[in-house]
Amino acid sequence: MRDIQLPGRSPAHSRRAMAATSHPLATLAALDMLRNGGNAVDAAITAAALLGVVEPHSTSIGGDCFALYAPQNGKVVAINGSGKAPESATVDWFQGRGITSIDYQSPHSVVVPGCVAAWQQLSDDYGNKSLGECLQPAIASARDGYVVHSVIADEWARNFDKLSADNNSREIFLPSGAAPSAGNVHAQPALARTLQMIGEKGADGFYRGKIAEQMVEFLSGKGGLHSIQDFSETKPDYVTPISTNYRGYEVMECPPNGQGIIALEILNILSGYDLKKLEPLGIDRLHLESEATRLAFRDRAAFLADPTQTHVPVEKLLSMDYADKLRANISIEKAMPKLPAPGEAPHADTVYLTVVDEERNAISFINSIFNSFGSGLVDGETGVLFNNRGASFVIDPAHPNKISPRKRPMHTIIPGLLRKDGRTVMPFGVMGGHYQPVGHAHFLTNFLDFDLDVQEALDAPRVFAFNNELSIERGIKNNVADGLRKLGHNVRAAETPIGGGQAIWIDWESGVLSGGSDPRKDGCALGY
Repeated sequence: MRDIQLPGRSPAHSRRAMAATSHPLATLAALDMLRNGGNAVDAAITAAALLGVVEPHSTSIGGDCFALYAPQNGKVVAINGSGKAPESATVDWFQGRGITSIDYQSPHSVVVPGCVAAWQQLSDDYGNKSLGECLQPAIASARDGYVVHSVIADEWARNFDKLSADNNSREIFLPSGAAPSAGNVHAQPALARTLQMIGEKGADGFYRGKIAEQMVEFLSGKGGLHSIQDFSETKPDYVTPISTNYRGYEVMECPPNGQGIIALEILNILSGYDLKKLEPLGIDRLHLESEATRLAFRDRAAFLADPTQTHVPVEKLLSMDYADKLRANISIEKAMPKLPAPGEAPHADTVYLTVVDEERNAISFINSIFNSFGSGLVDGETGVLFNNRGASFVIDPAHPNKISPRKRPMHTIIPGLLRKDGRTVMPFGVMGGHYQPVGHAHFLTNFLDFDLDVQEALDAPRVFAFNNELSIERGIKNNVADGLRKLGHNVRAAETPIGGGQAIWIDWESGVLSGGSDPRKDGCALGY
């Protein structure tokens, strides 16, 4: 239990239902949907759509989503709502024009948005309400205006230059020539009209007809390769979840092209250590986590891609034998000066939310446009802010993650689900672009190894080993940072908080739900 004389918050507790999101309005909208007869799926879609309005740097209908849905008495369902590259996008096309990498603010970074199609599919198959009903809070906020919250305002201001580069984004997101401040009211009337059209016609109102034609015209005018057919043929896929056992719990993730496999690989490596004997925020624990991260991200770079177009060795990467061999490369005495080559030891911004309804249906749901404000490209007529997920593709014909027609790029966004004895006990997720699999492992080890409650496990300071640097939050003590340097880590202070997250613990014996929401965001967990 936290020291209640120090800053922090307690978990939220309730008996009937609960939602946890990164914005108070989204949490309230999800609860309203639950109270009005909607289930966990309806509430999640409602919250995600609203977040695309009130938290515009993180998500949009121009982005992607993944979800793990656990019906109270059924098999866990995983859906991949990530978008694909245009049919005309080939390595040869880019190489023929001397393009060696995809710029994060170019139209080539925009994959065809997949989230609206995924929302429609989930609504049709599992929801109690129509998609149109779920979109009403988002429509109202976009049309009538919403109050900008503090963390969002800070991120908005940090992206002034990016938003200034595009005429439409400048007009919509920099009213009066500046980013809105906390407490200002902001509206997006063009987006409201598009959401209204989707509400009336369903996903077809987005992927076919005037809205799709306008989006294609806008992207083509910027030099993009997108076509009407690319939009009209967009659909999500139901996929088979992947999992591993950690401390007697089943940890479930969506399979590649998402990086959930990397979270499981990190947990497999850490499972070989008795973390309970270590200080939760001490040198040894953070060193081991960082070394496991470095090895797993090496595999991410080498192997992770769209499994429908290239082989991803999922079974091998998740085997405990492979984890044992990776662990053998780690020394408690020093950081690895050089990583082993992939396979030698047998390769942004986002919103995450979770809902548990009165029937104990649970959903772990994540929606994203990748970097903050995505590509920074906004179609002024439709109000759609486009993702830049395609910048993850590689312009290399030999690489598994090479850009190809109708291919999904390597994806960072990952929902998580914890199960015990065949029942879901906690939907959870951690936002933060590349950090997400590390965040899953850090959160779960906080919760399962160090017995932190669901809120404390999210609150705890974070580190992230990436690109030969170890970023550390200010909550890490100076002597710990110095100790990590002495082990050989290239330590630097994190410029901004690392990630964010939500989780809801289901106590099946007492019937109590306990939710947490990351203080690095503006949101909250609430129940009734």
